Amino acid sequence: MCALSASQGVLDTGKKLSDDNTIGKEEIQQRLAQFVDHWKELKQLAAARGQRLEESLEYQQFVANVEEEEAWINEKMTLVASEDYGDTLAAIQGLLKKHEAFETDFTVHKDRVNDVCANGEDLIKKNNHHEENITAKIKGLRGKVSDLEKAAAQRKAKLDENSAFLQFNWKADVVESWIGEKENSLKTDDYGRDLSSVQTLLTKQETFDAGLQAFQQEGIANITALKDQLLAAKHIQSKAIEVRHASLMKRWNQLLANSAARKKKLLEAQEHFRKVEDLFLTFAKKASAFNSWFENAEEDLTDPVRCNSLEEIKALREAHDAFRSSLSSAQADFNQLAELDRQIKSFRVASNPYTWFTMEALEETWRNLQKIIKERELELQKEQRRQEENDKLRQEFAQHANAFHQWIQETRTYLLDGSCMVEESGTLESQLEATKHKHQEIRAMRSQLKKIEDLGAAMEEALILDNKYTEHSTVGLAQQWDQLDQLGMRMQHNLEQQIQARNTTGVTEEALKEFSMMFKHFDKDKSGRLNHQEFKSCLRSLGYDLPMVEEGEPDPEFEAILDTVDPNRDGHVSLQEYMAFMISRETENVKSSEEIESAFRALSSEGKPYVTKEELYQNLTREQADYCISHMKPYMDSKGRELPSAYDYIEFTRSLFVN
Repeated sequence: MCALSASQGVLDTGKKLSDDNTIGKEEIQQRLAQFVDHWKELKQLAAARGQRLEESLEYQQFVANVEEEEAWINEKMTLVASEDYGDTLAAIQGLLKKHEAFETDFTVHKDRVNDVCANGEDLIKKNNHHEENITAKIKGLRGKVSDLEKAAAQRKAKLDENSAFLQFNWKADVVESWIGEKENSLKTDDYGRDLSSVQTLLTKQETFDAGLQAFQQEGIANITALKDQLLAAKHIQSKAIEVRHASLMKRWNQLLANSAARKKKLLEAQEHFRKVEDLFLTFAKKASAFNSWFENAEEDLTDPVRCNSLEEIKALREAHDAFRSSLSSAQADFNQLAELDRQIKSFRVASNPYTWFTMEALEETWRNLQKIIKERELELQKEQRRQEENDKLRQEFAQHANAFHQWIQETRTYLLDGSCMVEESGTLESQLEATKHKHQEIRAMRSQLKKIEDLGAAMEEALILDNKYTEHSTVGLAQQWDQLDQLGMRMQHNLEQQIQARNTTGVTEEALKEFSMMFKHFDKDKSGRLNHQEFKSCLRSLGYDLPMVEEGEPDPEFEAILDTVDPNRDGHVSLQEYMAFMISRETENVKSSEEIESAFRALSSEGKPYVTKEELYQNLTREQADYCISHMKPYMDSKGRELPSAYDYIEFTRSLFVN
């Protein structure tokens, strides 16, 4: 500004001098012209210098930028030229991360280099007087960038290569570790102790094999693919990779072979134990069946041999013979068990888990069975002899029992029917005599009944419960004999009653005979008693006018008669009750004490001096019997002893008339 204002002052002064003076005007003007020229030249020179200085400044800035980038490139060249490519995966991964950071930074710096070069090219385009230097700098910078890029690419390749190798080795280590673990799993001699444990081991083995197959598709396939990839890329460590992979595959194939061998042994063990299992089950099944057969046979053979007839012992002996015939089948079963036991023991296994039966126990059972069979045969022979003796005893009993029963039937028929012939032609006394004689014969036959009872006792002692030769028993025959004896006594008493009634009451012998004949006529079953319907028919036949009533309708007149002859309504009227009723109807007007005594004597069996409670109720109405029992004194014998249920009718009658 000072030079400019000074130059302007010079110009203004020269112009003023030129305008004010004429002297020296040309020279002033000439000098002014020169001054202007010189000023212009100075200005041009100053401008040119300023331009060069500006270009130099820009150049220096360019150089500074180039140097800065070159310094960074030189620094990074040292980094990428390092021979440290990492010896572990962690180290290589760290180096790769650093390299990635470098490449990121490098990208930024390449952009900066491009900017610096572009700036230099702009300076060249502006004709910067440092053009040659700028061109050299740009070329040098770009060369260094290219060198760094190549060096970085080489380091990256080596890092990747080393990473791939370490990655391969790491994966190979993992695979070898897995193989080693599985190899240890196969280092066992446990092939099971029975079928169940073998099948459990087989299941584990199948799971193990499935794991091998899965690993082959993943681990082995991956490491092989990685190996192929590295070899295809011509990895610097290709030979080492091939050697490592070959060693790995050798161990893998050996693992597969060991697994297959173990599975084969397990399958063989399974087949072995399956045979043993089948033998165990077959033995257990047959042993159980054999033992059940033996228990049933033992129960039958030890069952007490107690028969009731020859037929039963014959059936038992036939059954025993059939059993002996079946022993051949049992012997065959026993031999099969022995063979099964031999086969089982040949396998040298533990005891049979399916049964507690052993062959030794079964052999003892078989020996015991032979012993029981012999004992059974002796018992059957003994029982055969006993039954033969029992059958003889049955026949002897039947012979006497049948004969005795025949005599009872004939005697009963004689008493109830045979005496009719006597009745028609003889007197009551002759009938009584014949009846007494027959009763003596009945009493004499008691000895024959005793013999039958002795035979029956012998049969009971021999436990003979039935007799096919007769339907009669000692109890039945004894009851029939007792009934026959009572019938004889009743017949005697009835005849004595009729004789007494004839002699004391005026009832004729013909009337008594008619009463007796009519009773026997209606006694169809010869039981010595009439049911109510037979009794009613008998009364009508004797002239009693009883009304005809429908069945189920009340019959008070007949009921009044039954109150006398059957007060307890047992449904029957005995000959004694019947005759007492008929005689009482014929002697309703008895007046003297002798007649009353005779009437009581007629009620009493065998004309005893007393009458029993039973006889009173059988022959009198309930009111009459109750009256007599309440007023009669108990009967005392000659020694002053009171007889049970016996009443003194003589003392009662005399006291009645005395009163």
